[in-house]
Amino acid sequence: MQSGNLSTVSEFVLVGLSEAQEVHRLLFVLFLIIYLATMAGNITTLVAIGTDARLHNPMYFFLGNLSLLDLLCPTITVPKMLEALVLENKVISFTGCMLQLFFLIHVVGTEIFLLAVMAYDRYVAICHPLQYVNIVSMKLCARLAVGTWIVGFFNSLLHTSLVFTLFFCGSNEVDQYYCDIPPMLALSCSSTYSRELVILTVAGVLGSSAFVVTLISYFFILLAILGMNSAESRHKAFSTCGSHLTVVCLFYGATICTYVRPSSTYSPHQDRVVSLLYGILTPLLNPIIYSLRNKEVKRALRRVINHVRIAL
Repeated sequence: MQSGNLSTVSEFVLVGLSEAQEVHRLLFVLFLIIYLATMAGNITTLVAIGTDARLHNPMYFFLGNLSLLDLLCPTITVPKMLEALVLENKVISFTGCMLQLFFLIHVVGTEIFLLAVMAYDRYVAICHPLQYVNIVSMKLCARLAVGTWIVGFFNSLLHTSLVFTLFFCGSNEVDQYYCDIPPMLALSCSSTYSRELVILTVAGVLGSSAFVVTLISYFFILLAILGMNSAESRHKAFSTCGSHLTVVCLFYGATICTYVRPSSTYSPHQDRVVSLLYGILTPLLNPIIYSLRNKEVKRALRRVINHVRIAL
């Protein structure tokens, strides 16, 4: 594309995962299977939580929100990647790129805040079990869940507006398989310093706040578990929190590596690997992690699968 500004740029080209044509079909089959498995796992979890009255409590309400986010995250990026692999159509319009970035950051930001809310829920359940029902009511859960989506929306709106009011000239090739903040900043021909500073500051404040809530919650949870007299109670508490803690480590590790650093350290190949972790593999692993470590979820999933088998 010839030199121009954002008013003349009408499309971008997504480089994708690999430029080697001979592996495109293999990658298409691999990621199609992963995507379908992710959809099946998270939809089954949502159905299990929605149809089992014993799972209608705060913990599983938040897990349902997490499953919804894990449905949306790969759906924002994977279909376009699959289209590029099988049809070689790597072009995305300026508006399409902007919307893809907006929805992706919205989902990622919402999940960060939701994981912090889930950590607080586990803190109250383990450290204040007798007061849990009074403290964490379904009304409060609904407000907290809606709050995470609202904060995620405005966080995404800010980041998207900062990126797409930049000037773009020269190459229009986005060195990634979807539109994301680091490759878009690297593509801009105008100074990005002030915008990077705002992005890093906002992401740092919001992300650090959510991380601190999670860290403090698990600090007190650990103290409470170590103070339990019953080995069975300790095992049950560790099992309940272990799933969430595993998801937190996977998600935070990948997002920090991607977003919390200056664009001067941007590495396309490294970012592709990391983005696959939090954008495709983590949404696949989340329902597996929760179902394998939670007896109630496993029982509900078995009932759903049995109903499906009978229907078929």
